[in-house]
Amino acid sequence: MSKIAKLIDHTALKPETTKEDIVKLCEEAREYVFASVCVNPTWVETSYDILKDTEVKVCTVIGFPLGASTPETKAFETKDAIEKGATEVDMVINISALKSKDYELVEKDIRAVVEAASGQALTKVIIETCLLTDDEKKQACELAVKAGADFVKTSTGFSTGGATVEDVALMRKVVGPEIGVKASGAVRDRETVDAMVEAGATRIGASSGIAIVNGETSQSDY
Repeated sequence: MSKIAKLIDHTALKPETTKEDIVKLCEEAREYVFASVCVNPTWVETSYDILKDTEVKVCTVIGFPLGASTPETKAFETKDAIEKGATEVDMVINISALKSKDYELVEKDIRAVVEAASGQALTKVIIETCLLTDDEKKQACELAVKAGADFVKTSTGFSTGGATVEDVALMRKVVGPEIGVKASGAVRDRETVDAMVEAGATRIGASSGIAIVNGETSQSDY
């Protein structure tokens, strides 16, 4: 079992992902013992059925990729995913509310998912760093901690940019040592993973997990 594999959420989130792709993803995750597979909600049950007798967790995304649904919708989506076998949920914050300085709504949004997942699934909060100023990144991380999230996460991989070492370091500084930091988007090789971990990342989201573990560089865009 590779130590690096245990940091990786083996990811397939593109809309054109097929059932065959998901089965392959899960089989790879089982072989390499990745931390989890990260799949869209429609594939949670399939992934759970394949991985239920393994160490690999099933992670899904909530309010993805825009974060623009309501707290109530995100809470329902979280509960539904957990019922189907998810034990980790990566929710996208209300980016618009953050940029509008409606911090009460942002906290309510995160807390709705945290409470829906309470005791049943880890909550990771995607702040979409590429769309935020440094001050907004700090504010988002502070609100995630206040709302009781388990992790903060850099990116969806579907916006204008992915994880950077600078953003991971900033997020780690804000949340302190007790909260996880997940770097996702544009992490395609071992060198980048090592840099992210050095900056404070404790989980990596990547569709390039096998290439990373094998010391190769992937051309994947997530």
